[in-house]
Amino acid sequence: MQQARIIPPSELIINGDGSVFHLHIRPEQLADKVFLVGDPARVDLVAKHLDSIECNISSREFHTITGLYRGKRISIISHGIGTDNIDIVLNELDALANIDFETRQVKSEFRQLTLVRVGTSGGLQADTPIGTYVAAEHSIGFDGVLYFYGDTQRVRHLEFERELLCQLDWQIEGLKPYVVSATPDLVEQIAQGDILRGNTIAANGFYGPQGRKLRLELQDPMLNKKIEQFDFGGRRLTNYEMESSSLAGLAALMGHRALTVCCIIAGRKAERMNTDYKGSIEGLISLVLDRI
Repeated sequence: MQQARIIPPSELIINGDGSVFHLHIRPEQLADKVFLVGDPARVDLVAKHLDSIECNISSREFHTITGLYRGKRISIISHGIGTDNIDIVLNELDALANIDFETRQVKSEFRQLTLVRVGTSGGLQADTPIGTYVAAEHSIGFDGVLYFYGDTQRVRHLEFERELLCQLDWQIEGLKPYVVSATPDLVEQIAQGDILRGNTIAANGFYGPQGRKLRLELQDPMLNKKIEQFDFGGRRLTNYEMESSSLAGLAALMGHRALTVCCIIAGRKAERMNTDYKGSIEGLISLVLDRI
């Protein structure tokens, strides 16, 4: 019988207080339901709805509050900006749930997490105006994070990917979009009948990777126009953000339930932006807390 692998300290970094390296939380401080946000300050905005708080921990851009909401134990965690940060957060959350920190071995019993990210986004279609809530039924990665892991084809939508390469006449050298579906039953649980089910692009930057032109020229100035016109069996590309693809992809590989839900605050097609979106995001926060 092969002995279980012992994960070395250089691979899984555990702080002196028994917490995981970046998040600085210990295994017992993590709830099964995880409410993810980008902005560390938004953790407090969500946590004001909690009935009680058991821990409040900040480390760099990672802010965690665990507590009870109407009898449900929930961890609210900020992940910062970008799919690279999601790689950190998802691996450390999975380690907290499924690796014994004493033995440094994977636990024999799998613990599944439910992860819902609530964020802001730019709408790409006329019918995704500012204020729309969009659940990412499919996440399209313009980032590449998932390709560093093995066996990704079992969680990717390969036909969707081929259509993207074809219809977008893909011209970004060295990078190929990937597509991962959100957990279907979680989409039903959160989106229900009043949240648009969309196909969300996660870009690996805010400016050029999302087609914004300031002083630098774009590799493909027509990419956003092609994105607006994309149609795969009635599926259109609804919005841009920066985290959904690696969240969906890593969670699927690990066996967790995951979904990104965004509030549209920028109309890319109409060239409009709402910087005062607090009311809209608070409505989405309340809705997700009730349904998670």
